[in-house]
Amino acid sequence: MNILILGATGRVGSGIVTYALHDRHNVTVLVRTPEKVEINNENLTIIQGNVLNKDDIVRAMHGIDIVISALNTDGSTTLSESMPFIIEAMENEGIKRIITVGTAGILQSRTTQNSLRYQSSESKRKSTRAAKEHHKVYDMLKQSTLEWTIVCPTYLPDGERIGKYRIERNFLPEDGVEISVPDTAEFTFRQIKTSDYIKSRVGIAY
Repeated sequence: MNILILGATGRVGSGIVTYALHDRHNVTVLVRTPEKVEINNENLTIIQGNVLNKDDIVRAMHGIDIVISALNTDGSTTLSESMPFIIEAMENEGIKRIITVGTAGILQSRTTQNSLRYQSSESKRKSTRAAKEHHKVYDMLKQSTLEWTIVCPTYLPDGERIGKYRIERNFLPEDGVEISVPDTAEFTFRQIKTSDYIKSRVGIAY
């Protein structure tokens, strides 16, 4: 498949790139700083650009079958500002499938009905800024025509790939405390082969 990966130089994103290349897919990455991509592979196409530039997004979408976004919030509004461009470009190109990495904060709360975790006492985070960014993206995807999946990891230490973890649609698995970056990257990548979680958030934790 021809896969576009956004956020490819981040912790989770770079892991997804590795898994996709290992499976011999054609991978395109859109990055501001190409030097940060430390992988050399004949199936890897590096496009220099910015997700906040609509023309760069459109350029990166040509010939793509599936989009994976591991863009993070980085103290900015890049996530929510870029998503309308991503959705519009995908709809114009006829690309249906997008898998994004969100946060456990936007999963349903078990304690407060009709609330998300970050809006309830369940969340231990002092700051809700990142979760609010991810919430905006969730709302945009819900209103789109795309076949979206949002992978929602809880605390993300670098750690190692264990390959065993719990997943739950729309909720964080009970008492889930953490999930490593490699396991999150692997689970996110694996969603290209399944339609189990289309139009769903999925919580992931050990």
